[in-house]
Amino acid sequence: MFSLSVSGGCLLLLLLFTFIQNPFQTPVRSLYLYFLCSSLNPPAPLSCPLSCPSALPSVLPSVLPLQMPSRCRNALNIVVTTLFAAVVLFTILLAYVTGYQFIHTEQHHLSFGLYGAFLSLHLFLQSLFAFLEHRRMRSPARPQHLRRSVALCIAAYQEDPDYLRKCLRSVRRISFPGLKVVLVVDGNRPEDRYMMDIFQEVMGGADQAGSMVWKGNYHSDGSGGGGVGGGGRSTVHMEEAGRAARLVRGCRFSCIMQEWGGKREVMYTAFKALGDSVDYVQVCDSDTVLDPACTIEMLKILEEDPMVGGVGGDVQILNKYDSWISFLSSVRYWMAFNIERACQSYFGCVQCISGPLGMYRNSLLQRFLEPWYHQTFLGSKCSFGDDRHLTNRVLSFGYKTKFTARSQCQTETPTQYLRWLNQQTRWSKSYFREWLYNALWFHKHSLWMTYESVVTGFFPFFLVATVIHLFYRGRLWNILLFLLTVQLVGMVKATYACFLRGSLVMIFMSLYSLLYMSSLLPAKIFALLTINKAGWGTSGRRKIVVNLIGAVPVTVWALVLLGGVAYTVYCETQEPFSETEKALLIAGTILYACYWLILLVLYLAIVAKRCNKREEQYHLPYAEA
Repeated sequence: MFSLSVSGGCLLLLLLFTFIQNPFQTPVRSLYLYFLCSSLNPPAPLSCPLSCPSALPSVLPSVLPLQMPSRCRNALNIVVTTLFAAVVLFTILLAYVTGYQFIHTEQHHLSFGLYGAFLSLHLFLQSLFAFLEHRRMRSPARPQHLRRSVALCIAAYQEDPDYLRKCLRSVRRISFPGLKVVLVVDGNRPEDRYMMDIFQEVMGGADQAGSMVWKGNYHSDGSGGGGVGGGGRSTVHMEEAGRAARLVRGCRFSCIMQEWGGKREVMYTAFKALGDSVDYVQVCDSDTVLDPACTIEMLKILEEDPMVGGVGGDVQILNKYDSWISFLSSVRYWMAFNIERACQSYFGCVQCISGPLGMYRNSLLQRFLEPWYHQTFLGSKCSFGDDRHLTNRVLSFGYKTKFTARSQCQTETPTQYLRWLNQQTRWSKSYFREWLYNALWFHKHSLWMTYESVVTGFFPFFLVATVIHLFYRGRLWNILLFLLTVQLVGMVKATYACFLRGSLVMIFMSLYSLLYMSSLLPAKIFALLTINKAGWGTSGRRKIVVNLIGAVPVTVWALVLLGGVAYTVYCETQEPFSETEKALLIAGTILYACYWLILLVLYLAIVAKRCNKREEQYHLPYAEA
């Protein structure tokens, strides 16, 4: 019962702080502040809605002198946030270790305990706040005069010519007057020239689109030594850097080919060359097709609240029917953005603004451009996780990050299993690394960010421990029950996604659960063990390079699970099944088989017949002019 009270107290604290941390975000919070202040001074009559800051004109001044100094308040926030994170982690550990059960059958074949209740409540709260954020997105926006300058920065590396053309054609259709476009190609060899040619072809020829081939880049003079003149900037290099800046600032459409240095080097070139010449910077990948309204919708979010430093849009999959892995990625993407990030957006703490579609305040971006580029981890320069660290830098300044489903794009995803696995491993590496950096700024944001980071950060480890424990416990029913539970949770989430999206296709999200358990979970552990290994993790799309290293953790994980199954079978042969266990095994097996039969039939009828038909892509809403 002690663990139950700790869990309840933890969640009560979370909800309490959630609704009073920002007193002007909702009417409930304003009411809280109003009644708090009323106990100190008689309130003046309210003449405007409580959700408006001006609704408390005579109350707030009487409270301000009582506020503690900023340093003390900051220190107190750090202490409270740290204690809260410790309480959340302790609660999860206690619930997991004690195994407290609310209800169970006589022989404990079925049970529902505190740990399951905690995770269920987490999913419920996440879904609830995502729903509230979507409802807020659908509300009519206040009319604004969006007289701001925006630059769209596109990073390209060995891109498929077809995808690059689609990307640039969609850029031409963006409904934002005066949009500046900067394409930076990661590579200046003759075989990279085709990307500049496509840029000039689509953007109006050499007369309208400026271009240059840079022998080096901002951090290399192109001599192959990996530096700039042995530590100093040569005159030639400074002239080239100045030429790049003049090109980007003077031309509406510009393309720079530079020495290979990775995606972060490419992004740095675009940001550095722009300087303070624009108000906002939008980012995009060269395999992404943008919706015409994407820029204006993100700009509205930034203009509505000066404390929003970055905003991301809804990233969908362009090639979802190329293979089964790309299709499952498409439903997973929708869940990740429209539920997980929508929930984070409700509290203003989206933890990763995705590279295919994001926008930042340029004045803020220029402040942390150098430390962002020079990021190191365990003594090594970081070469992946550029977008996540960019988001974390925004959060580190105390600015909010948001998500809007009204801004959309479609991007390419790996269609081969191993390439997808390498991509997920790379993303997991950046997640764990950035989790540590993000933890430094928990105190500057809503407690939800602390709570969710602790839950999602430690969940894979609890899950691995659970799987190994159940597979090596010596009972077939434990293994079958675990498999049934995984698919049940997947079906619950998929059903809610169907309701929120209004599309039955989200029912296939439950299939992703097996992919997560069999592949993504070991990839996360492998990513943590090799977190300091640098590399892109995926190759360019013009020439796909298969990296077999991603198969190592999956193979090891499969051997571990097979060992557990073999051990369980051996244990079960030592004594006969009870009648109850026989009935449960038969019923569970039939139920599990029926689930897969129904889902596979639906998949074959709805999805499989459309796979590997690239012409499907030409009928997307905004994929082609």
